[in-house]
Amino acid sequence: MASFTPLPPVRPRGSLSASRPQAQAAGVDGGAPDTVGPHDDAPTDDLLHLDDRWERPPRPPLPIVASTVPILGAGALWLVTGSVLALWLAALGPLIALASIADAARTARRDRRAAEQASAETRAEVARAVASRHRRERERWWGVHPDVARLVASEIEVWRPHRDRGDTVVVGRGRIPSAVRVSGGRGDARAGELRRRAAVLEDAPIAVPLEAGIAVIGPPLVSAAVARALVLQACLLHPPGSFSILPSSADDETWLARLPHRRIGAPRTLALRVGGADAADAADIRIVRVGPDEPPPPGCAVVLRLDGPGLAHADIGGETYEIRPEAVGRAQAVTIAEALASRAARSWGDLDADDRPVRLADLAAPGPSPAARGGLTATVGRDRVPVSIDLVEDGPHAVVTGMTGSGKSELLVTWVLALCARYSTREVTFLLADFKGGTAFQRLADLPHVTGVITDLDPGGARRAIESLRAEIRWREAELARAGARDIRDERAELPRLVVVVDEFAALLADHPELQALFTDLAARGRALGMHLILGTQRTTGVIREGLWANLPLRLSLRVADAADSRAVIGTDDAARPASTGTERGTAWLRRSTDAAPRRFRVALADADDVAAVVRSSRGPTPRRSWLPALPTRVDLADLRMPPADAGATPPLVLGLLDEPDEQRQRPAVLDPRATGLVILGRGGSGKTTALQTLAAQRPEAVTCVPADPEGAWDVVADLVRAPHAASAAPRLVLVDDIDALVGRYPMDYAGELLQHLEDLLRGARGEGTLVALTAQRVAGGVARLVDLASRRVLLASASRADHVALGGAPADWDDRARPGRGTWDGHALQVATAWDAPLPGSAVPPEVWQPRGLAGVVTRRSPQARAALAVWESAGAALIDLDAFDAGVERGSRTGRVVVVGEPDEWQRHWRTLGLVRSEHDLVIDASCGPEYRMLTADRALPPYCVTGRGRAWVREAGGDPRRILLPDTPARA
Repeated sequence: MASFTPLPPVRPRGSLSASRPQAQAAGVDGGAPDTVGPHDDAPTDDLLHLDDRWERPPRPPLPIVASTVPILGAGALWLVTGSVLALWLAALGPLIALASIADAARTARRDRRAAEQASAETRAEVARAVASRHRRERERWWGVHPDVARLVASEIEVWRPHRDRGDTVVVGRGRIPSAVRVSGGRGDARAGELRRRAAVLEDAPIAVPLEAGIAVIGPPLVSAAVARALVLQACLLHPPGSFSILPSSADDETWLARLPHRRIGAPRTLALRVGGADAADAADIRIVRVGPDEPPPPGCAVVLRLDGPGLAHADIGGETYEIRPEAVGRAQAVTIAEALASRAARSWGDLDADDRPVRLADLAAPGPSPAARGGLTATVGRDRVPVSIDLVEDGPHAVVTGMTGSGKSELLVTWVLALCARYSTREVTFLLADFKGGTAFQRLADLPHVTGVITDLDPGGARRAIESLRAEIRWREAELARAGARDIRDERAELPRLVVVVDEFAALLADHPELQALFTDLAARGRALGMHLILGTQRTTGVIREGLWANLPLRLSLRVADAADSRAVIGTDDAARPASTGTERGTAWLRRSTDAAPRRFRVALADADDVAAVVRSSRGPTPRRSWLPALPTRVDLADLRMPPADAGATPPLVLGLLDEPDEQRQRPAVLDPRATGLVILGRGGSGKTTALQTLAAQRPEAVTCVPADPEGAWDVVADLVRAPHAASAAPRLVLVDDIDALVGRYPMDYAGELLQHLEDLLRGARGEGTLVALTAQRVAGGVARLVDLASRRVLLASASRADHVALGGAPADWDDRARPGRGTWDGHALQVATAWDAPLPGSAVPPEVWQPRGLAGVVTRRSPQARAALAVWESAGAALIDLDAFDAGVERGSRTGRVVVVGEPDEWQRHWRTLGLVRSEHDLVIDASCGPEYRMLTADRALPPYCVTGRGRAWVREAGGDPRRILLPDTPARA
């Protein structure tokens, strides 16, 4: 039950004010209608005015001067004349004083009579003005809050919204505060009574909120009539769809059942109950009848206690008002209910018509019309007769709106199936986009007419669709130009029409805002090119922009939640007012650009049998696919067919299958013969090594693979740099896997030298006919220089969007669910081909175990590994001697004549003469652990071949020659 805040019973919005022009300030009402009413926001300050009560003026003072002057004058005359008669003139003073007092009294009596007469006339005029203004004020309030009698008498008021009415109902007529105000009349008791009468409006409507809950207490017959009037008043004021009436067990069920509100569902509900167990249900609007001796049910903020047929006391929010309620007889209620049902039938059709679901198979499709040659007519539902839509003549584009659960997806499926059943693949094809979970069009994917289904489960599908549709526009323009046709209706244009159907267009735009411009362009040019749009969306406000909306003349709406969406699509609020109870799903309204009003119909439902029937009866060849499916997750190299190369030319290298939706094709990804460098970037397991295997399988005789072992990698790269490839020789393919990881295994100086070698190799590759293919997980430092030098780049899956961007990819291209081998090449999707029988060739060659020959110097540190090697040489007959003994000329040699002079790096530096002798004329062995001192000991600035420390590696320089890597005997050598 909705909460109720006690309010003055007759102030729903504005306020009444009885005002008149300032020229009538005296209180005369000229009879002209007031310019204010219930819709005014504030009362006027122009009030009726009464004269104040006449008050006697103050008694005038005794005229002493006027009385004294005659006396003084008479005395002066007597003194001059000496006549006693002159003294009689002194009597004139008192006489003048008495005359003045008598004249003032007479004037006061005259003014009092005149004032009383004028006040009486003013009171009469103000009383007439108050009555006139009360009458007009009362009419205005009854215009805002009419009762059943007034609503029945004026059909115009039925279901007509009023901005001041709100969601209210009139419980009766009584006294309310009036906006008429009377001022003045001070001291006049009759004026005070007139002011009190003016402040109260008699016989005015007492309105309360509809959802406050109303309890009617009284005898059964009288309370039933009053409750009947309240229900009918609510149904007369509010159209079907504002609320629905719940079934009732009362004896009034007969007339209740005939009300259209009973048969049309709505979010809110109204219940007419008789006090008892069902009086406290969860209805939004409750009108409860209660017996005289029963308490009102909880939650009813308005209680009407009936004291007789025409008198009641209303308890509204804690205040009691004496009112005269309205009552309606049962026969009158039946008449009113039938009139409302007839009115609803004129607006929404026959509510008692058969609203059972319609099957697509039961609808007979209309035959082709000569006037509609080249059209796309489909029967999608029924409203007593089948309802057909011609997408070409009525369109060329359509919008379908409907809230969740209204049947929008079923309508789109039915429309597609109906078109496929009637037209061949030569005449129409479809591209379906489902952005509400991927299930709406799943059953249509096998139809021959359907060239593709895009879902929101495919992250890159929408972007591919954008490029494919743009390519389709270009292709159709080229085909029409080639045929010399102006548009698709020309007989020379042999193009099927393409219908793009989108379910949840708003979701599609939310993920891909750039599609708004594409669809606007397609809608503007689609008619001539034979491309049509059917856009399904829950709402249009804020989704479809004006440029696109202007090209969507064919409009269908199922039930929507907002009346504004209904008006925007079909021009009326019908779609926001649901159909009869139980048929909200599948009821649609159709409006073409030439229709004066929308047409209501039931959408036909399609099932699996209808789909199978269309597949069996389909005609025409396999249509050209305007939208290709996504690349497969695996592509075998043997399946990629390449055109034969020219005689004597080297076949190009194929990396995989390339997706080019902007060209509506998928072709082998071929490396340009002029390409000198290829970089493949991606995380571990993304398919980088597979890509190198694919390249190696195509030129096994020309492959040079840099091994992952740092010693072997150093040797191979050094050999490539030392022995340039002849330009006339067959092209060479150099493969380096995980170059960033390989570089990370070297010390800084070796890493820099290796990167420099590879950089030189890339710079000179074009002149040598060499292709260098590198893979890496990350690009930083010197690796970045190699990546920049490579002419082609392939980007496979990355661990995160940040890594993807760091590798040079676009943020929108990152796919966290990318399968191995899936990547991008020049902005297009690529699936790397696999060649399972072609492992990467090449491996590291282990160094030879070195044995002394004659005199040899060994630079090593004292360690178990060094002692083990020296023991082996000694057991083989070599004489071991330290540097001090050698310089002292101690007898050296043996049966074999082999002598090994042993010392640490700092000892050899102290015996520089011996070091120079051995370095220039004999073998000098330097343990890899002495690598930091190598250049100082050998006086050679070039780096020796890289040796892994701790594995018995060493360098040997024979008589000052180039160093080479050796293995010391009896050491834990590991490749």
